[in-house]
Amino acid sequence: MATLQEAELTEVIVEAGESAKNLDRPGMECILELVRSGEVDTVIVAKSDRLTRSVRDLADLLELFQRKGVSLVSVAESLDTGSAAGRLVLNIMVSVSQWEREAIGERTRDALQRKRSRREFLGNYSYGFHLCADGKTVEPDPAEQRVRKTITRLREQGRSLRQIVAYLNRERRFTRRGSPWMHCYVARVSASIRQ
Repeated sequence: MATLQEAELTEVIVEAGESAKNLDRPGMECILELVRSGEVDTVIVAKSDRLTRSVRDLADLLELFQRKGVSLVSVAESLDTGSAAGRLVLNIMVSVSQWEREAIGERTRDALQRKRSRREFLGNYSYGFHLCADGKTVEPDPAEQRVRKTITRLREQGRSLRQIVAYLNRERRFTRRGSPWMHCYVARVSASIRQ
C-alpha cells in the first residue's frame, strides 16, 4: 500500500492482541508521536476498526491529522482521509463500529442479568451455593449457608476478619476445598453477602 501511495515506509507498528476501544495503547502512542513530530505525512492502517472504534477518538485523530497535514489511509476499505468524502465514509464506518461494540456490551450485560436472576451458573458461584446437577443453575448449600450466617453474626458483633478466621478454624469449619480459612477468604465471603 505504501508503494501505491508513493510513500516511503517509515515504520511498521503491530499491535497484537490490543483492543481498539480506546487510544491508550503503545502502538497508538507511537503513531501519535510520529504525527505530532511531523515525521509522517500518511498513516496507513490495514482496517479502520483496528485504529479506533470510538467516534470521539476518531474525531480527535482526524482533527490532529488534519492540523498536521497527515492523511489516514485504510487498506481494507480503500479510504483516504485526504478528501472530504474519505473522512465522511470513515466517520460513518467508525460510528457503526462503535454502535456494534456498545450493542454487544448491552446484550452481554442483559444476558448476564437474566442468568443471575434465574440463578444460572456464570463461571463462578459464591460461597454458600453449589452447582446443580443440570450444570446451569446454583442453589444454596446448607453447610456453607451455616458458615455464611456465622460470618455475618460475628461481623455484626464487631469481630475482625482474623478473629473470624481463628473461630472458623478452631471449630473445624473448613473452606469449600477443605483447607483452613484465611482472612482474605472471609473478606471475599463477607463482600458477597453484602451484595
